[in-house]
Amino acid sequence: TSFDVMPAETVCILGRSGVGKSVALHHIMGFLKPDAGRVIVAHEDITDYNEGQLELIRKKVTMVFQNGALFDSLTVGENVAFPLREQEGISEEQIYEIVDGLLEMVGVKEMRDLLPSDLSTGMKRSVAIARALAARPECILYDEPTTMVDPLMAQLLGDLIKRLKIQLHLTSVVVTHDMRLAKKLADRVVFLHEAKVLFFGTYPEMERCEEPVVKEFLELDELKLEA
Repeated sequence: TSFDVMPAETVCILGRSGVGKSVALHHIMGFLKPDAGRVIVAHEDITDYNEGQLELIRKKVTMVFQNGALFDSLTVGENVAFPLREQEGISEEQIYEIVDGLLEMVGVKEMRDLLPSDLSTGMKRSVAIARALAARPECILYDEPTTMVDPLMAQLLGDLIKRLKIQLHLTSVVVTHDMRLAKKLADRVVFLHEAKVLFFGTYPEMERCEEPVVKEFLELDELKLEA
């Protein structure tokens, strides 16, 4: 069973730990090859692409990793500038202005000269999102964007992801355990179980789903929210 993501759509991938949610993102990026089936990204079958071909795809699709994957020795501003310096024809003055705009967009402009070690987990995620945007992608993949952050930061990150989708018409795929986030962001939801798609549809449709594993997952989450 498969799922697709339409342009400017946000799809959230849900499921218990270890069912292959993050693995799905790694297949979209071409970091992993599927044992069976095909992976289509931006109308291209990337399943058998070599690294050079995948690099071109990764200009269209970028990923925000759970740990942020920032360069520890570079400042916030230098981290965001990194993808810009790999592009030809952009002056240092232009890079400075673009970085400023991106940091302002994600709400961390005043942290430009700090190192990643000076930032909270949530702030690192915001910087990682700014760096992903620097590549001017069509799609961003988010791996557990609100895990290990406090509830307020989780809400801010969710609001940011939603705002970027609306402002920039970004396509987004979000792996998450955070049901509030999924409800806020998802145009459609994928529910994975044992590396298979058990459900694919809207959040309200999922709430009415009769699949036992999906029902149990939702009921457990409701109990957690009530506790």
